[in-house]
Amino acid sequence: MNFSSVPGQAAAKHGLLSMWANNTFPHALLITGAEGTGGLPMALALVQYIFCENKTNADSCGHCAGCSKITRLEHADLHLSFPTIAPKPGTKPMSRHYMQEFREFVKQTPYGTTYDWLQYIDAENKQGNITADECREIIEKLYLKSYEGGKKVLLMWRAEYLGKEGNILLKLIEEPPADTIMIFVAEDRDEILTTIRSRTQEVRLMPLTATEIANALMSRSQTDERVATQISLMAGGSYTHALHLLRHSENDLFPEVRQIFNMLFTNNGVTISKIVDEWSKAGREQQKNLLQYIIYLMEYTIRAKLAPQLELPLPASEADFVKKLASSKLTFQGLAAITKVLGETMYYIERNGHGKTQLHAMLIKMHRIVLGNMNYDV
Repeated sequence: MNFSSVPGQAAAKHGLLSMWANNTFPHALLITGAEGTGGLPMALALVQYIFCENKTNADSCGHCAGCSKITRLEHADLHLSFPTIAPKPGTKPMSRHYMQEFREFVKQTPYGTTYDWLQYIDAENKQGNITADECREIIEKLYLKSYEGGKKVLLMWRAEYLGKEGNILLKLIEEPPADTIMIFVAEDRDEILTTIRSRTQEVRLMPLTATEIANALMSRSQTDERVATQISLMAGGSYTHALHLLRHSENDLFPEVRQIFNMLFTNNGVTISKIVDEWSKAGREQQKNLLQYIIYLMEYTIRAKLAPQLELPLPASEADFVKKLASSKLTFQGLAAITKVLGETMYYIERNGHGKTQLHAMLIKMHRIVLGNMNYDV
């Protein structure tokens, strides 16, 4: 994986490349960032850069023998560690038992979550760990000579899963063998042992912008621009969440939103029943996507009502819709009340509430708010 394959994170990429170019690269690096910001992909891009035989100042070549081995996660001097479970009773949880599965998992879903990984290896309700035995094996491996005569790299994904056993690695981190680099990846830095955190140099990843997510969806998943924009607004800075939304996004949501609000403002009860019938047949995830998208449009409507001069980061049709809604008779209280109703409906649908009943009640409440016949404390 190249740096160019990792969406966003320009500052982190620049910092890593600058340290390498200036020969100030640390022997122990900690990459932290919330789920979906790209911790594992960034670490893999860095590892590929380290082993690349024809690297430039900006990226690895992606074609040499070193890059090819890292792409397959089969380089002899790359040592991988990640949360695991015991493969069968009487055996110890060790990464080496699941190396082929991990290669396939990363190939399929480099932005996959730890939960996804544990389900991939059929952990069910078992808690994954990086054990003391794993730490001792890491020490043994890193003190061996390099197979190919260059650097040795440890990549540990989800270092939070070390627990107190991670103290076994402290001497290794403080005094590593020559030409050894350790890269720890974590999502919750506060869960990492303080003793390890204090001995590593940290690089923090930021939530992705909506533009970065939309561009990645369009270029990597060939997503329609309108759908990519809608998803990027709902993803909350997480490319993982964006991919999840994409799997459950069947089409453009905006025509449905426009139909709903036309119904609300024209007092068309027949359309209410029609919309409910149509969307009660959709899957729960698609229903949630629709409600979440309307909530984001409500937030932009409030923003447009407060500061109409601000440019809206929306497609032209959605921006026009938001501006018209902001100039309507709906007050800030009314917009907030509609948003609350949407959120409550999504809450109940997530918890397996009867979809048709929830959607019907939601539209009736929204209709009454628009007509001004309902107390805003709903």
